[in-house]
Amino acid sequence: MSSLFTRIIDGEIPCYKVAENKDFFAFLDINPLAAGHTLVVPKRETDYIFDVNDNELERMIVFSKKVAIAIGKVVPCKRVGVAVLGLEVPHAHIHLVPLNREGDLSFSKERVKMSADEFSLLAEKIGSEIVW
Repeated sequence: MSSLFTRIIDGEIPCYKVAENKDFFAFLDINPLAAGHTLVVPKRETDYIFDVNDNELERMIVFSKKVAIAIGKVVPCKRVGVAVLGLEVPHAHIHLVPLNREGDLSFSKERVKMSADEFSLLAEKIGSEIVW
């Protein structure tokens, strides 16, 4: 059975897409640590980030960097943090989270509530700032 993220990539489950190319897909986390919290996933379903082949992982990091730079242009923050947990969904993914202090990257903290309109507008703004 396809992972949740594969179903999102395939359009079976709606999302707030930020960016995509032939190999990777970025979308807003619907249960974000901060406004702008984005997930980057390979389109090729792979469970564990360190099972992604070296060339693909290199390109995934570069793709993530472009998305993170765009997040930083749109969301007021000191940095965009990077986290790889890999336990919640069996599909390799990178979390990009706007940060103003270290505790902002704690996955045990209360999540930010946003409306569908806020998610849509934010995804559009971030996507428009990505420089390919």
